[in-house]
Amino acid sequence: MPASGNPQFLKKNCTSARKQKNGYLCPQLFIMDAAPSTGTAVSVKRLYIHDIMNLTNLIAPFFRNRVQEIENFFTQAESVQRQVLDNLVRRASDTQWGRKHHYAEIRTYEDFAERVPLSTYEDLKADIDRMRQGEADVLWPGRVRWFAKSSGTTNDKSKFIPVSRSGLNDTHYAGGSDAVAIYLHNNPLSRLFDGRALILGGSHAPNYNLPGTLVGDLSAILIENINPLVNLVRVPKKSTALLADFMEKRDRIAREAMHKNVTNLSGVPSWMMSVINRVLELSGKEYLDEVWPNLEVFFHGGVAFTPYREQYHRLIRSPRMHYMETYNASEGFFGLQNDPCDPAMLLMLDYGVFYEFIPLEEVGHPEAKALPLWEVETGRNYAMVISTSSGLWRYQIGDTVKFTSTHPYKFIISGRTKSFINAFGEELIVDNAEKGLQEACRQTGAQVREYTAAPVFMDDRGRCRHQWVMEFGKEPPSLEAFADILDRALQNLNSDYEAKRFKDLTLQRLEIIKAPHGHFDRWLESKGKLGGQHKVPRLCNNRDIIEEVLALLPDYTI
Repeated sequence: MPASGNPQFLKKNCTSARKQKNGYLCPQLFIMDAAPSTGTAVSVKRLYIHDIMNLTNLIAPFFRNRVQEIENFFTQAESVQRQVLDNLVRRASDTQWGRKHHYAEIRTYEDFAERVPLSTYEDLKADIDRMRQGEADVLWPGRVRWFAKSSGTTNDKSKFIPVSRSGLNDTHYAGGSDAVAIYLHNNPLSRLFDGRALILGGSHAPNYNLPGTLVGDLSAILIENINPLVNLVRVPKKSTALLADFMEKRDRIAREAMHKNVTNLSGVPSWMMSVINRVLELSGKEYLDEVWPNLEVFFHGGVAFTPYREQYHRLIRSPRMHYMETYNASEGFFGLQNDPCDPAMLLMLDYGVFYEFIPLEEVGHPEAKALPLWEVETGRNYAMVISTSSGLWRYQIGDTVKFTSTHPYKFIISGRTKSFINAFGEELIVDNAEKGLQEACRQTGAQVREYTAAPVFMDDRGRCRHQWVMEFGKEPPSLEAFADILDRALQNLNSDYEAKRFKDLTLQRLEIIKAPHGHFDRWLESKGKLGGQHKVPRLCNNRDIIEEVLALLPDYTI
């Protein structure tokens, strides 16, 4: 979706189709004419009969009406969101939470905001634990049987996010279906369903040993409850997908998928890359499209794709390959990249999620005020607040977003409310870090696999700086030159960082410590978080994480 608000999904900037021995293929959005009012393709030029008679063309029509629905709510955002809120409040009115906050008397968003407090995991933890113990009608009607295990809080190793049957269907699975609908709309010559989907998942375990309830990675919960028909078009087999030992799972996935006709990938970029490398090792091939010649799309999410983009482009040479970002968190499915030419994602408005946003500068303040979607502005950082059909109410999920458009509502993930460095007033956020790394990689040809950064408040020579531990997929010719470029890029991106770097008065130039291949995997394994949806924290305002990472490096001293 262009940021200008044009409701067309498709852009008419396609390159010419290339003649192949099996027909005509276009590397991007293909050759088509679009009806100006709807963006619906009305003709596709030079299609051969064998391009039409495929399974994907038989299935694709079932997704077309949904694309029209998505386009329609671009101009009805406030109305759609108010309807979502009304439905959530009405359904939860007889829960313990609903009675406590007088849901039966709520008629408007203003009533809701006045009666229901903003919440964090700590605020809801006791209620969630009662739900885990089998108590019904606490935050959401009935018993919730699945709990997505997520990264911990200050007081706990893990959070357990409730995932109701409603949340599975009207949010998580709806998002997956819409990702396919939008992709097929943008790529009418797709053969997506003519092969297999390689879908990575985590693992799960019994919840308090209660029959029929589980805790685990969201991906494992989704795989456990997925429509059995989907298993006919996916790899690996379910027992492999749910293995807890990631290294064993990685090997078995590679062996099961290697000889299949894989057309699409879904998962976290870091873990998918690990599986891809194992596939290449076992196959003896240099490029992934030699193993899977019909591979056409990677639906990715969980971490920013920027550090991994060049690695994927290097291993997958096919001009038909596409990349589509999704925003599917433990708490809900929130966004989809609907325009391949625009990295911003479309906020999905008609799922079981009501959105509010706190201006980043107010986060943590007792008087912080959340804004409904229709009051946000472009270009500002907001902390996301959600109310969902799994019983999270005005819940601060910890992610920050920045809107690039409000007609329709499109956004980028700019970071985490707890993932920043502001030790010296520099207010460095993840979005700055990712863009700075992109520029440093562009200029040096390097590829960054993983990284984390934190402040050095004062070393033995009285110097203050940012310290980065970085694992490269491809090392730069000069680490010092890479650090210089990154430091300058951060100054160009962030005026506060630039001010603190002025003449080295407050901050000295950043420091990069090179970590060996697999170092961050070893750190995650030491924390019991290797595989699944776990990820490396990017920016931390204290040294807790970076000291653990450094401790695994031999002979390192600050």
